[in-house]
Amino acid sequence: MLIIDNLTKRFNGNTAIDVLSFQIASGELFALLGPNGAGKTTTINCLLGFLKPDSGRALIDGLDVAIEPLETKRRLAYIPEQVNLYGHFSGVENLAYFAELGGHRYSDSELHAFLDDAGLQCEAHDRRVSGYSKGMRQKVGIAIALAKKAKALLLDEPTSGLDPSASHEFSRLLGQLRSRGVAILMATHDLFRAKEDATRVGIMRRGQLVRELTAAEISHADLEKLYLETMRA
Repeated sequence: MLIIDNLTKRFNGNTAIDVLSFQIASGELFALLGPNGAGKTTTINCLLGFLKPDSGRALIDGLDVAIEPLETKRRLAYIPEQVNLYGHFSGVENLAYFAELGGHRYSDSELHAFLDDAGLQCEAHDRRVSGYSKGMRQKVGIAIALAKKAKALLLDEPTSGLDPSASHEFSRLLGQLRSRGVAILMATHDLFRAKEDATRVGIMRRGQLVRELTAAEISHADLEKLYLETMRA
């Protein structure tokens, strides 16, 4: 579903992504770990079509992002560290707007149902988003992914700044999306959530994927140890 194929991206002679390759199948969550500057966000920006790779390919559902940027955007959803919504719109108005951008138009009852599925409290649906917490904004982001019928979801530091309860709730929602066959790429510093939520974990360093393992085969403590050893190498 999501394929990074020998991707390389340079900025002013500096290599941000260095012949990077990995795949994420439908229903998988791949957690991409690494320090700032490792290339995680650059990888996501190539998948979004915001950056054009110098070589290699980024594919979504078999389509090359560089060749079919509009069609690939219709097939994915993106939740950054700070979800960008229109503050003067309500949650349901934001959802209607972004769903329509993706080519989907829904009735009011259907829009409210998506927000319910994403776990947003009913009393918040018609409130202005400017008064939402980060966790509430993320739930609107999940609702947008549901409404767009996204086949892939890209996450960039989604649990940063969330309290433990909100982080746990967000993980539950990711599990629901996985059960619907959504392929998820999550760039994160949160080793605990990577271990809890991911099917596979990759560790990036200096633009390269230096370790890849299944989350089930390693404990929290061993993942932390492996990560620190990899950063010191």
